[in-house]
Parts: sequence; C-alpha cells; structure tokens
Amino acid sequence: MDIQLYKMSLDERRKTIKELANLTDEEIAYYDGNLTNIADKMVENVIGTYEMPLGIATNFLINRNDYLIPMAIEEASVIAAASNAAKIARVKGGFTAYADEPIMLGQIQIINMDNIEVAQIEILRHKKEIIELANTCDQTLIKFGGGCKDIEVRKISDDMLVVHLLVDCRDAMGANAINTMTEKVKEKIKDITKGDVLLKIISNLAIYRKAYSYAIFDKEALGGEDVVDKILMAYEFAESDIFRCATHNKGIMNGIDALIMATGNDFRAIEAGAHSYAALNGYAPLTHYSRDKDGNLVGSIEIPMAVGIIGGATRIHPQAKTNLKILNVKSAGELAEVAASLGLAQNLAALKALSTEGIQRGHMELHARNIAISAGVPSEIADKVAEIMIKDKKINMEYAKEIFEGIK
Repeated sequence: MDIQLYKMSLDERRKTIKELANLTDEEIAYYDGNLTNIADKMVENVIGTYEMPLGIATNFLINRNDYLIPMAIEEASVIAAASNAAKIARVKGGFTAYADEPIMLGQIQIINMDNIEVAQIEILRHKKEIIELANTCDQTLIKFGGGCKDIEVRKISDDMLVVHLLVDCRDAMGANAINTMTEKVKEKIKDITKGDVLLKIISNLAIYRKAYSYAIFDKEALGGEDVVDKILMAYEFAESDIFRCATHNKGIMNGIDALIMATGNDFRAIEAGAHSYAALNGYAPLTHYSRDKDGNLVGSIEIPMAVGIIGGATRIHPQAKTNLKILNVKSAGELAEVAASLGLAQNLAALKALSTEGIQRGHMELHARNIAISAGVPSEIADKVAEIMIKDKKINMEYAKEIFEGIK
C-alpha cells in the first residue's frame, strides 16, 4: 500500500483516509474536535479538552495484511520514521507477529496468617471454588469464552502471600473485570487462610499477555553492510549500558504509546508493564538484533501488551472508535500484534538514524518549521523559511522573523 500522505494537504489526507477506511462524514468530522461534552462524562472537573496531533503511519505490512496506523503524538519525526522503517521491512515481506492469549493477573494480598505454609496449601485445595466464585462477576465475559481460568499462590515473605487470579479478558484490557473479581473472592480467601486480605488489584506486569514481532531488514535498503554493522553496535551499547538502554526502550514506546493513546487504551499501564518486564532479570532492551546468513538485519521484539478494543475510552471516545476503524483490527490480539510491530519499526528507525546521520537531522527539519510558525510565519511559506534556517544552521525565532521580513 503505497500512500504518500506526506505529499498531501490536510484536506487531501482526510479525503484519502476517509475513502480507504470507509469512514462516514460524521466519523471524519470528529477530527475537528469539540469533544468537551464527551470529556465531561469521562473524568472529573472538566474545563475543556487538550488536543494532540494525530497522524497516520503508512507502509506497514504485518502478517501479510496492510495497516494504516493512527498515532497521537506531539514529537516531530516519529510518524515519518516509523513509516520509513516499515517501508524497509516490506522489502523482505514485512513484519511477522503473534500475540498470547489475553490472560491478565489480579493480585490479592494476604497477611497475618497463623501458618503461611498451611494457608498456601489450603488456597490450592479450594482453587475450584475460588475460580467459580470469581466467574459469577461477569457473565458476558464468560459467554465469550473468558473468565478466571486458574490461580497461583506466591509466598512473598514469612508473613505475606499473594494469590493471582489468571483471567482471560478476551477483547478487553480487563482492569475493571479483574478488580471486581478480586473484590468478590476476598472474603472466601480470608476464610480459607485465616488471615487478613489487604490489597486487591490488577497487575500491569502482563507476563502471560505478551506480543511478539520480527522482521528482516534488507541490508541494501538499510544502506549496506556498514549500516548493519553500526546498528548492531548501537544495539550492543543498549545491551551493555543501562543509561543507553533506558533511551533505547523509550524509543520503542514512542510508537507504541502513540497508537495506544489513539485507540483509547491506557498508555500508563503499557509503559509500566513494558519497563517492569525489561527489568525482570536486570534492565535490558525489549528488542533484539542479529544478522542472518545473507547479511541482512533481523530485528525482533517481545513485550507485554494488555490492550483492548472494547470497554473504557474505546467505547465512548468517538475519535478512538474511528481510529480503530481506520486500523481495522478485529481483536485485542491483533491490536497487540500491530503495536509490537510498530514498536520494532520505531526502534529500528532510531538506531539507523543514531548510527548514521544522527537523530537530530529529521527532528530539526520539523523543529525548524515549528519555530517558523511560532515566529508568525504563515504556514504556506513556513517550509521555505525552515529550509533557509537549516541551511544557515541558525534555527531560532529571531532568525525566522528576519527571513520572513526579507521574503515579504
């Protein structure tokens, strides 16, 4: 799908996306904003809405399907970088992705037991009863094949147990269902353990709900063997140094967070899960890179991905619903696969830029345009002013005004 949105005007982009995603006039009109009345039903003490740019990443081929990926992000060059990396991945067939079954953990903390070993065994003895009780909470979830499937018991200290409810959330992220279940079984667990139940809450470390993706990046499309070498050395840097690794993983989340926000999902939960997972055995990169026998770069990602396409903001926010329609995913698992592939593309683009021309080139081109507009330059000539600032290596508002005065 070769769609050069960056060459189009705003109106042309909207028309193109409307046609490709089969949007109605009402749906495309949501992008004009004015959603204060809806916001007032979502959070407390509303005084308005805070808008972010919404763009579309192109060129993504994932499991042999084309995707237009909506991204809500304020950072320049991120969408262009992801689209470029996806274009390189297409040379060798795009991304291949997989998502685990949507199993989430609900935690129940137990303290002040007479005998912690006995309490642990008793919980396991009553496993079936606990599961059956948890599953009385949400008959709709049960109807669609979800619900509490198993429990785990973990000894945290000499006087603390944690029970995990393993809940299949189907196409929901699952926080509300899981929190309701943990509340429902607390008295049962208290009676079984002869202890006190304290916290009852979902865990955002979704170790059973991960998404995976890999792609082969053609060495010539990347710029040759030397570029592959440099990317691998940049990856080794992230493997070896936690300060670099933090920024390496942040770059992955640039893309993922933008998609998560655009689809009305909880990006804080995704961030918490991703970085916790990265730190399970000492903080490490969420992606991996190697070279195949032909010298091409092979990139992969493994990351917790607790997303939903029903419930929460995905149900009531009209832009989130429309963005999901543009993305055209049919399940939460498919959304997770797209998110993981986007994260891998974003990371590859960053490593390529950092190890070759430097990250600032693409950033500064867009930054210069923003500076020009902030200086009062009309948008129709902002690109020209930005080009002069970049050429002269003087990117500031005063120089933008000076150039504009000379053009007028």
